[in-house]
Amino acid sequence: MPPRTTDSAPERRDDDHPRPDQGGGAADEAGDGLRPDSAGVAEGGTGGGHDTDPVPGAVSTGGADSPGTETGAANGTGTGTGTGTESTPGTHDHDRPRTGNGSAAEGDPAGHGGSGPRPENDPGAGERVAAVRRAADGGRRWRAAHLAGCAALLALALTGGAVAFGSVGDGRAGARVEAVSAGGAPPPGVLARGDLDSGIGALQKHLRAQPRDFGSWATLGIAYVEQARTNGDPSRYPQAERALKRALELDPGNDQALAGRAALAAARHDFTGALKDADRALRQNPYNERALCTRIDALVELGRYEDAAEAARTADGRRPGVPVFTRYAYVQELRGDVRTARDVLERALEAADSPADTAYVATALGQLAWNQGEYTAALDHYARALAADEDYLPALEGRARAQAANGDRGAAVEGLEQVVARFPLPGPLVALGELYEDRGADGDRAKAGDQYALVDAWTSLARAGGVNADLDSAMAAADHGDKKEALRAARAEWSRRHSVHTADALAWALHVNGRDEEALPYARRATATGYRNAGFLYHRGIIERATGNEREARDHLKAALDLNPGFSPLGAREARTALKDLEGSR
Repeated sequence: MPPRTTDSAPERRDDDHPRPDQGGGAADEAGDGLRPDSAGVAEGGTGGGHDTDPVPGAVSTGGADSPGTETGAANGTGTGTGTGTESTPGTHDHDRPRTGNGSAAEGDPAGHGGSGPRPENDPGAGERVAAVRRAADGGRRWRAAHLAGCAALLALALTGGAVAFGSVGDGRAGARVEAVSAGGAPPPGVLARGDLDSGIGALQKHLRAQPRDFGSWATLGIAYVEQARTNGDPSRYPQAERALKRALELDPGNDQALAGRAALAAARHDFTGALKDADRALRQNPYNERALCTRIDALVELGRYEDAAEAARTADGRRPGVPVFTRYAYVQELRGDVRTARDVLERALEAADSPADTAYVATALGQLAWNQGEYTAALDHYARALAADEDYLPALEGRARAQAANGDRGAAVEGLEQVVARFPLPGPLVALGELYEDRGADGDRAKAGDQYALVDAWTSLARAGGVNADLDSAMAAADHGDKKEALRAARAEWSRRHSVHTADALAWALHVNGRDEEALPYARRATATGYRNAGFLYHRGIIERATGNEREARDHLKAALDLNPGFSPLGAREARTALKDLEGSR
């Protein structure tokens, strides 16, 4: 599975979050919290589209660009998917109040507090207990929004889907505000309830009358990022950039705008830029939740796991809640601590008080179970997610993968066909293509080729829109495309960030290009954290076999099949064949 991402965003009360000047600053943390060791990741988006003014008709102020024309939203809604894209929550940045020419005050966090004492006979037990308690506590207070795998990349997928399939979407162009954002839902006030498009319209109207309201410019910029994700309109990204720029021209220390710019950079897969802007925002306001969570995401995507662990501990101390809990759970899975990951997610699910919370957390549990080869449990979790939201695409995709692994290939094909007809992202396109190949009926090879061609089309659209799509390109092209292009893309991605997913992609791209000795160190690095990923183990075993390390190859191929025998229709078949050959040659 590709790395998971989430697009979760709880809402905050606006009356109780600690100010830096009320006892405690950057180093003063409240309570034990989750104390995570690392965190999840939020995938990013696109920067394409028309470079129009953020608010047509608004007076240009503070050196901002002059007004242009407004672009309309595309059809479709923004729940995304991406089995394999690293699943992390989004953030909801109701930060400390700032005033200025009509800017609405930001909301504050709830749920500060510590955990109970830690058992002395188990160094990790206290951390696990604290994590579970925190999840149960904070989850009851806050509402999370939808998980969206490949969150901002969804915008380009929708655009590509319109080209490939015609009109895309289900008519809900104005998705709920709570259904957005790896960077966090828009702040309260005009965008706190109801239709996102209408809220943006109200903000635009307000800014035409009050063009120096820096707080509303920042809110508008953040809302454009969310609209790009939910409506599939990549033209909103440059509009978001302009609105955030205007906010900073009016108020250079505006932490909300800085955090919004960090989220926008992450949406474009500029994780170095995202980290820089998140740090700037946190210097202004150490409690800015969007900045705290974007900082974790950026560090994880850059492969700086220890730094991400510390960032997650900080975020938990300052702004505990669903975004931090799910990040914590994912990083524990990434480090091989599946028990803690499951415990935290189960308590968070018990505390879920909205359909969005339930769908999001139940899907995360389904993905965790699928990774461990627990297909019946995974299907149960996906059923619960879909009972909460029958159109929740990450759950629909996850259910199809679990059905395929559990032997129900017909249902899996049907499910993935429905997913890619709405959102043709690389992950489900490749999964569907491999199911066609594995089925082998008349016309299936041509159908599979169509899915892989759509991945290429998606990649072209992504790059045209300013998105760094090298990781997706490398993963798909290595098995189903131009192998030299796969290696080029994997090397380029590795030059930017050293995560386990980029290590695995580079190892496999080197292997398919016949460079196994060079590939082996990367394959070992991909599995070094303890992350229980059958695909990684399979890649390492195949590369070890090619380099003559037969004992290690047997161990890792067997481990892959023992862990998750249905991890990939074609990959699992190759793993079984290779293992049989190795056993026969002993």
